[in-house]
Amino acid sequence: MRKILITGGAGFIGSNLSKRLVHKGYEVTVLDSLSPQIHGEPDSSPLYLSIKDEVRFIRGDVRCRDDMEKAIKGQEAVIHLAAETGTGQSMYEIERYVDVNARGTAVLLDILANQKHAIQKIIVASSRAVYGEGKYQCRNCGVVYPESRSERDMDKGDFECKCPRCRKSVTPLATDEESRLHPASVYGITKSNQEQMTLEVGKALNIPAAAFRYQNVYGPGQSLSNPYTGILSIFSTCIKNGKSINIFEDGRESRDFVYIDDAVDATILGLEKEAADFNVFNVGSGVPVDVLTVAKNLAENYKADSEIYISGNYRLGDIRHNYADLAKIKRLLGYEPQWDFKRGIKVFCSWVNQQDIHEDRYTDSIKQMKVKGLFKD
Repeated sequence: MRKILITGGAGFIGSNLSKRLVHKGYEVTVLDSLSPQIHGEPDSSPLYLSIKDEVRFIRGDVRCRDDMEKAIKGQEAVIHLAAETGTGQSMYEIERYVDVNARGTAVLLDILANQKHAIQKIIVASSRAVYGEGKYQCRNCGVVYPESRSERDMDKGDFECKCPRCRKSVTPLATDEESRLHPASVYGITKSNQEQMTLEVGKALNIPAAAFRYQNVYGPGQSLSNPYTGILSIFSTCIKNGKSINIFEDGRESRDFVYIDDAVDATILGLEKEAADFNVFNVGSGVPVDVLTVAKNLAENYKADSEIYISGNYRLGDIRHNYADLAKIKRLLGYEPQWDFKRGIKVFCSWVNQQDIHEDRYTDSIKQMKVKGLFKD
């Protein structure tokens, strides 16, 4: 397989993956709508400009059958990254998220099921959001999967998850691929739909397929203007605009941050190795980092004196903890993350320091969520 179609290939992961594949000798076609929320004006989008002369580029929509048919023609593999992203926004722009993520994937699979093509492999981008809350240990009940936290508890400042059986406090564990899927947002539901459709249709058509559940991917090139994804970008833009950083909950909520180069490495392993076929894989660093630590590291790297305050605010649909168990992807694909958080964030901040200061639109996004009843202060 040398001819690769990447849907959403002008996005953060997609553009980095496109360049790496071209460097490895692949012929890459990119189908991307150049969404203004991510790219702003296309002609000035750094992500798009970084690939436009290296790939065959098609500006189009994954929901449009004509666009998808044009992109698929002559390709040998599809890496399906195109999607609307952002848990918070997905809770009130429900139709758009379902339409792009679920129907866009359905259009791709319907063409593969009903028309002649040369596709020999499909990789679909999934997300840690399919798990909702991750895997936990209860002292009384063993391994458990907590339900969404109650507003009553969080209004009292009690943000930790509880055992769904005995209601005692629980301790987060690394979440493996066999863990319960119970997404806490429309975004998470659509990612689960994407991976399930892709794997099942792949089996039915005898086209090897794999799904990659990416944790929080970050690094140089990440959008600094999109207020709906990526706390590293959101906090960085706040700092660069001289604003304080509002830490939700108690600041101890944690995430698994995976550097962009590691995410690209994992995806290429999935493309090139037969062991990936018909499997799902976590892609992360395997290390949880709490949000307060993220904010402090950013301020330190930027040498900024921005106020960091813990507000106790919270958003409905947010999870408390989730970090990846990487045993499966290490065993089957030989994946080993090369970047730890301190090294990665240092490089990320150095890159941000070279960028223009973007308008901070995060406050507006919070206002929208508050109007919808999804943000509590």
